[in-house]
Amino acid sequence: MTKQYEGKAKVIFSTDDPMVLLTYFKDDATAYNAMKRGNIPGKGEMNCTISSHLFQYLQLNGIANHFIAQPSKREMRVQALRILPLEVVVRNIAAGSLCSQTGIEPGTNLPYPLVEFYYKRDDLGDPLLTLDRLQLLNLATSEQVNYLKSNALHINQLLGDFFGSCGLTLVDFKLEFGLNHEQQLLLGDEISPDTCRLWDQGETDADKRILDKDRFRKDLGSVLEAYEEVLTRVKTQCLRLLPVQSQSDITSG
Repeated sequence: MTKQYEGKAKVIFSTDDPMVLLTYFKDDATAYNAMKRGNIPGKGEMNCTISSHLFQYLQLNGIANHFIAQPSKREMRVQALRILPLEVVVRNIAAGSLCSQTGIEPGTNLPYPLVEFYYKRDDLGDPLLTLDRLQLLNLATSEQVNYLKSNALHINQLLGDFFGSCGLTLVDFKLEFGLNHEQQLLLGDEISPDTCRLWDQGETDADKRILDKDRFRKDLGSVLEAYEEVLTRVKTQCLRLLPVQSQSDITSG
């Protein structure tokens, strides 16, 4: 295999099929636009498995995405996509940059899901985009922007219900989309505690309830244990929801 791209958390390899790529999930951890770095042994395996289950769940509910199969614990076979240089963020509860940029109190329930677009440019700090700036930079067509927003809201509803059934609150999350060889816009990247803020509904302490990368960002400790808890809950719920054939596309363990 030939390495095509290496990011902060994953390495992308070509395969013998030009329409298929292999994604390798690393244990590297980054925060604050890679200003903070670390390594969490086993994180890659857990994120790969969590993402595989959630992609299967979304496919079952009509959300087209790049997932094909999980041949090993930290490898995922996916459709080759030309990723749009956009991060689509959906927020249900105020946290992170929304609070620091607006003064909204952390933990505030938003009156409606907030959809935001960020420019995928590390050298610029992944800035928040207005719709006019997005069009000015020609990052996506108007039709694509409308699709991204409506699809993100649909995914938010599906994931919110799913995580709720796992005893988790979906605070906010990041999505990435790309075009396949047929120019179909598909959900890509990953869905994991690296890309979602997840709070334990059975815990009232503001720090103890965090089961996502904020434990690494804020030096709260027990990062691996938090990811393991999310993995256990996701796998348990997917065993109930996914058909046997779909489960066979995900490696055991």
